[in-house]
Amino acid sequence: MNTTTAARRTAHPALAPRRGRPARSAIRTPGRGIRAGLRMIIATAVAAQIAIATPPASASAPPRDHAGAQRVLDRAVAGGGVPGILARVRDGRDTWVGAAGVADTTTGRQRRAQDRFRIGSTTKTFTATVMLQLAAEHRLSLDDSVEKWLPGVVRGPGHEPERITIRQLLDHTSGIHDYVNDDVMRKRGTGTAFLEHRFDRYRPEEIVGIGVSHPPVFAPGSDWGYSNTGYFLAGMIVERVTGRPLAEVIAQRVTRPLGLTGTYLPGGDDPLIHGPHARHYSKLMLTDPEAGIHDVTELNPSWGWAAGGMISTTVDLDRFFRALLGGRLLPPAQQQEMLTMVTTKNWIPYTTYGLGVASQELACGVTVWGMGGAINGSWTYTFGTRNGTRMVSVNVNGDWNSPITVFTDLLQAEFCPSPSPVPAG
Repeated sequence: MNTTTAARRTAHPALAPRRGRPARSAIRTPGRGIRAGLRMIIATAVAAQIAIATPPASASAPPRDHAGAQRVLDRAVAGGGVPGILARVRDGRDTWVGAAGVADTTTGRQRRAQDRFRIGSTTKTFTATVMLQLAAEHRLSLDDSVEKWLPGVVRGPGHEPERITIRQLLDHTSGIHDYVNDDVMRKRGTGTAFLEHRFDRYRPEEIVGIGVSHPPVFAPGSDWGYSNTGYFLAGMIVERVTGRPLAEVIAQRVTRPLGLTGTYLPGGDDPLIHGPHARHYSKLMLTDPEAGIHDVTELNPSWGWAAGGMISTTVDLDRFFRALLGGRLLPPAQQQEMLTMVTTKNWIPYTTYGLGVASQELACGVTVWGMGGAINGSWTYTFGTRNGTRMVSVNVNGDWNSPITVFTDLLQAEFCPSPSPVPAG
């Protein structure tokens, strides 16, 4: 990347719709390179990491106190009004699961550790991981242009696809307009219009077409701007290189080898969350505190796809990020590429962004690494130590009162050496 660009790199860490069919407890449980160019070796090495090794806990070390974390969860429900919140903390072999509120406001069922939920932009980490695996196999280069792999796809006013690289798609420095900011898409994703369009289906090419119908936000590599459109292009490149659907590539390379049984990218016509799951509730992106709450669990995820369409669990996200940050999914060179960070703008405070991975500096000065995501009815955060030995994964099954502050409070309760007491109630 040009060193004069405003999007400076440093080596340290939703979406809406063609018409289709509608359709407090805390539990303590016990827990437990790769040669570039040879993809079978990489796949074998990944599969060998299904049982992720963690350092043994000291026999004399007392259990860590998670009372502060539980208070954060209780406050999110009692004071923040979210339906329910579920968190999982993994520290070596020790696992703590905390919850507050409900999974289903009709039945009153509490949230459970095995609940599945939509993970929004955390999908980007999976997409970036398989792209980097392909780079390790020399099947593509991060410096390849979009035009090389998708000739004629990025066409619109002011676009220069031959100058946009795969790396820029993954770290949001491509300058391509985010399709969710298109006026029509925004209207369809807000208020009762969303209920009318929630089962609409889009092909990836349609989403990209919406994004590139707008002029670039900035020249490639000259700035930083979050763009879901870029990850649709990335997913299309993965499919072009492999000749297989993105969902299959992610399953073959990541979810099956790691045993992520609750994690998958749904098909474009599948509005359901299969298996045990929390209901997802939404105020339809309306800011009025009195706005009605709607159950939006079922929706067509095709407008999220490679940028935000996946479903997972806190168990699986913990395992995935421990493997990823621990260097078990990527060779060292690609791991370094993923964790080469860019300064962000107009995004989550005190964050930087790499290739599908973010870092966030907490108030105590500790930096955590991972990714978050939001989609209608669901917010998710998974962050931890740089080596992945300590992780926090959390999900809220409501999309109002942006829970980023709650998530940050939870991270500070778990990662700051001497956190300020979190008030109860």
